[in-house]
Formats: sequence, structure tokens, C-alpha cells
Amino acid sequence: QVQLVESGGGLVQAGGSLRLSCAASERTASRLAMGWFRQAPGKEREFVAAINWSGGSTRYADSVKGRFTVTRGNAENTMYLQMNNLAPEDTAVYYCAGRPAYLNSDIYLTEGQYNYWGQGTQVTVSS
Repeated sequence: QVQLVESGGGLVQAGGSLRLSCAASERTASRLAMGWFRQAPGKEREFVAAINWSGGSTRYADSVKGRFTVTRGNAENTMYLQMNNLAPEDTAVYYCAGRPAYLNSDIYLTEGQYNYWGQGTQVTVSS
């Protein structure tokens, strides 16, 4: 079973930036399509961003467009989320997700489409 490990969360002031990282804990034969989700206190987990296995295609939630950028790393099955101009409403636990991709065009936007999840990393934005 592939496990995903996130890092890079923390406390930042409004207007600041953070970069989250996600990597598969072991080598897998599958190329993964990957995504980021977040869950704020008292709210359901929501989609943030997604990327196909080659990194050429991305999707974003409207709430983060123009502020967040998702990219693939050089190592296989790694992913980053650059978060700029952070706001208090971005405060949440951020989760990395992945699933095997069968086509390079595969990109997934909903929780139920993902097989693998990380434990989450806390992002707190103070006003």
C-alpha cells in the first residue's frame, strides 16, 4: 500500500507564503495523478488543486486560483503546493492524495477518486 507523506505546513501571517511537499513513501510501479485537499475546523474536506502525472495539466478550486500553484517534483510521485498571499480562511489541515493514472490526461477532482492519502499537515494563517 502506497503511503503519502506531506511536509511544509506551519504558522504564517496573512499575506505570507508557504510551500507544501508530498512524496510517496515507497517506490511504486504506478505513475500517480495527485491532488491537494484541505479541511478546516467544523467543515468538510474540500478540493484545492490537482495535477496529472506528467505535470502538464492542473486544476484549482476557485478560492485558490491565482494564489496557489501545484507542480510535480523531479522525483517520481512527488508534488508541491506553493501558496502565496495566504488568508485566514486558508487555515486548515492540508492533505495530499494520489491514485494510479492510466492516461497522461487523467486528473481527478473529487475525494472518492483517490486511493492513497497522507496524514495531513496543518496550515495556520493569522490575521
